[in-house]
Amino acid sequence: MVSPNIRQIWELSYEDYCASGHYQSEVQQKASRAILNCKTGKLGMNVSVCPDCGHTEFHNNSCRDRNCPNCQAVKKELWVDARRSEVISAPYFHVVFTLPHELNPLIYCNQKLLYGLFHRCCAQTLLELSADPRYLGAVPGIIQVLHTWDQELNYHVHMHCIISGGGLTKDHKIRMSRCSFFIPVHVLRDKFKGKFLSELNRLYQDRSLSFSASCRKLANSYEWSAFRDKLYKKDWCPFIKETFNGFGNAIEYLGRYTHKIAIANSRLLSITDTQVSFSARAKTPGYPRRVIVLTHEEFIRRFLMHVLPSGFQKIRYYGFLNNRMKSKNLKLICRIQGTHRFNRLYSGMSTAELLLAVWKIDIKICPECGCSHMQSVGRIRAATG
Repeated sequence: MVSPNIRQIWELSYEDYCASGHYQSEVQQKASRAILNCKTGKLGMNVSVCPDCGHTEFHNNSCRDRNCPNCQAVKKELWVDARRSEVISAPYFHVVFTLPHELNPLIYCNQKLLYGLFHRCCAQTLLELSADPRYLGAVPGIIQVLHTWDQELNYHVHMHCIISGGGLTKDHKIRMSRCSFFIPVHVLRDKFKGKFLSELNRLYQDRSLSFSASCRKLANSYEWSAFRDKLYKKDWCPFIKETFNGFGNAIEYLGRYTHKIAIANSRLLSITDTQVSFSARAKTPGYPRRVIVLTHEEFIRRFLMHVLPSGFQKIRYYGFLNNRMKSKNLKLICRIQGTHRFNRLYSGMSTAELLLAVWKIDIKICPECGCSHMQSVGRIRAATG
């Protein structure tokens, strides 16, 4: 029996979804085409032949779209492998910032602008407070990953941040935190809320924000002032999710989040002609997982909400990991700590070598005769037009 997968939903109902008049951006349409075509042969295929028995294998090409559930595993392993060499000898902390749901309509119609603002405010909050001698007094390394969904695929904008508990001081020394998070949560909360709302208000004053039908009333200055004041009164409590005391544990852990999409095929339970059911975590820890049932149309609508704007980088690096100075900073830290950076395990590997190293899948073994001599003989290009 074939396990349910997201492409089945698109094959059954995407045409009807389009015909029903739902608006889709170009990047959402592109993501849908990728899901429909991935590993179907429509994107071409690679051909391998066994020289011993003559058996021929056709491997359908993947779409490599970042929204496709079939295409994230290899990317995730390569990303984690690259980041291992950037981990220093220090505790690491997982901090989650969440934006109030009242902001959802405004964020959704200003995605690129406000997702970028969210990234900057999270990073500036962590860096400015870390620089304070009362907390760390140094520049830590920060990796941030934007997510926009909850377990039911609703719009839920939040930022996963992995921050090192050690950093570089201005005089090029290492300062370390204890094994508990070094910034008080109430300080983190107030700093982030003030920074984000101040910048959001500046964008409003500069007329940089767009207002869709769901938030059009905010274009009125009186409505905006009342909305802003309400947000100031809310509790924006960040969540310190995990503490890591191991070298590579934090990066392995963050790998769960970096190339995650709104829902994986593994969570799907069943697909009928009109409905899909999938599992979700319990709202209360310790309780059994829940079953969510949606129509195909509603599932597609929710899924497409989480397709990010074209070119938007959901993973960003700050502090001593900022791209411009990362190599220099890491060499300095390793020299001070007297440690060696981890070597990348998968650098330069072919896809076949990576499949064997990570998943113990050897595509050179012939499924007919069992000999390990399968050879690539070329590609069949995708049909055009």
